[in-house]
Amino acid sequence: MTTETFEFQVEARQLLQLMIHSVYSNKDVFLRELVSNASDALDKLRLEKLRDDSLDADVSDLHIELDVDKEARTLTVRDNGIGMSYDEVGKLIGTIANSGTAAFLEELKEAKDAAGAEGLIGRFGVGFYSGFMAADEVTLVTRRVGEGQGTRWTSRGEATYTLERVDDAPQGTSVTLHLKPADPENQLHDYTSEWTIREIVKRYSDFITWPIRMVPEARDGEDAPGPETLNSMKALWARSRDEVSDDEYHELYKHISHDWREPLETIRLQAEGTFEYQALLFVPSHAPHDLFTRDFKRGVQLYVKRVFIMDDCEALLPPYLRFVKGVVDAQDLSLNVSREILQQDRHIRMMQRRLTKKVLSTVKEIKTKDADRYATFWREFGTALKEGLVTDSENRDAILAVSSFATTHSADEPTTLAQYVERMKDGQDDIWFITGESRQSIENSPHMEAFRAKGIEVLLLTDAVDEVWVDAVGTYEGKKLRSVAKGEIDLDAEGEEKAGEEREKQAEEYAGLLEWMRERLEEDIKEVRLSTRLTVSPACVVSDAHDLTPALENMYRAMGQEVPRTKRILELNPGHALVKSLHQAYQASEDRTELAESAELLHTLAVLAEGGQPKDPARFVRLVADRLERTL
Repeated sequence: MTTETFEFQVEARQLLQLMIHSVYSNKDVFLRELVSNASDALDKLRLEKLRDDSLDADVSDLHIELDVDKEARTLTVRDNGIGMSYDEVGKLIGTIANSGTAAFLEELKEAKDAAGAEGLIGRFGVGFYSGFMAADEVTLVTRRVGEGQGTRWTSRGEATYTLERVDDAPQGTSVTLHLKPADPENQLHDYTSEWTIREIVKRYSDFITWPIRMVPEARDGEDAPGPETLNSMKALWARSRDEVSDDEYHELYKHISHDWREPLETIRLQAEGTFEYQALLFVPSHAPHDLFTRDFKRGVQLYVKRVFIMDDCEALLPPYLRFVKGVVDAQDLSLNVSREILQQDRHIRMMQRRLTKKVLSTVKEIKTKDADRYATFWREFGTALKEGLVTDSENRDAILAVSSFATTHSADEPTTLAQYVERMKDGQDDIWFITGESRQSIENSPHMEAFRAKGIEVLLLTDAVDEVWVDAVGTYEGKKLRSVAKGEIDLDAEGEEKAGEEREKQAEEYAGLLEWMRERLEEDIKEVRLSTRLTVSPACVVSDAHDLTPALENMYRAMGQEVPRTKRILELNPGHALVKSLHQAYQASEDRTELAESAELLHTLAVLAEGGQPKDPARFVRLVADRLERTL
């Protein structure tokens, strides 16, 4: 057969060099990754056979086999699973463009310790390459079920790999490692040692549902022994809590999630009665790099009577809990169940409701009992969880109970809405918030001036989803959620009639200027009025009470939804010297050509102050330069 030689893509080559000159202190992990890949291949074949009974595949004895050759110093991990075609080998192993390699390499550079580095290997789908930690050369032979010809892939982990078609390949995949010499000082063990293999399988892969077999060494004077199963194959979720150690749970999590960090929390659930199921869920301690991408694979593994049905079963948890990993094993579902059927199944919907409530109650318990772990959870997953405030009205109160937000009350400690309400000033009826890109920018916003002056606490919301959920929630314990940048605001306490009279007098005095400015700026604004929220800045722009904010408009447009451009309101600070001078100039002159330019500049400055952009940057620069020239 013809052998073709190909070059690795640049990122794959970088990754291979990292594996060969391993940054990982624990070299044993390569065997766990290869066994895990073999287990996935067996799951896929059993599922394919379930869906298509005519498939030409032997599923009578699906298993994983470990074969050691001491003389040749090779270790082979073999399965009789689904296998790969020639094209699939080139796509899945020759290149890894879709596995997040660039992000892997970037995070690897930023990892501060060996444990942090080791925690990255499985997260980016590059477990196969870990074989080069222990081997000088790796050979893969595979044949996809239903095809007559197999494929051999070989590489020394350098710049190239070879591919050739083979006629005598059995069903499934075998990975043969030509092992490096043992180097105990660098934790490179002797992987031809039966004891070493047993220990690694027991530690990492005991819960794998397929038998992992190895032929033990023959003892002197004894007949050659038959294959021995090394793993117990016991489903951890079916065993009582007393029988399973935390380490075993953590290893299952790592196997499912390909994350080598330990989970933040393990959640067990067993439902009995008319519809029985068991669930073992995990809350990770670190958000995956692609959590907010469209291609993120969400959902938990679904089993029926301990038979694997599918990975990433989206129907079992809502999208805002997509970071949760785990296993759900139902007793009364059909084995031949599709994703479309799951979306409509009454039992699945019932499980989703129960699992969702269990996850949220667990997060609430963490929040109550362990402030540090809750801080980690909220930092990593708070943004995703807040999506549920928009999409899950049934559990909205439960989500609010475990949500916390940055606030002007403290530079470091977030607050809950309940804590905010407890601290509200006498006579304060609303919960005030402001949205923006960063805490620094919104804390310095002109909209905050009156609130800062009066010591009124404001929630500082900087996630994109914050623009949406505040409207969806609307009120909390009878208190309305109000933006400091929308509508008219009156922070004067009841009974301050003098302040009200002063504002009425100013409104009459400035009426002519306000109407003139509205006419001059009518392309951009719908109203000009005096402000009660400004104490330092000359002007600000605000949205009407029921209008979309600019950030929300941009969000909808980014999603492909056309929304009409909303004109906003320009508010002037009558106590500011610039506004007073503008008013005096308006009253003193009939020719207001230059004054119109000043009004335009004032409006643009207000837009800039809230983080917006000038409509015509070149004209704005020209006007500012002209003003500066006159003052020098």
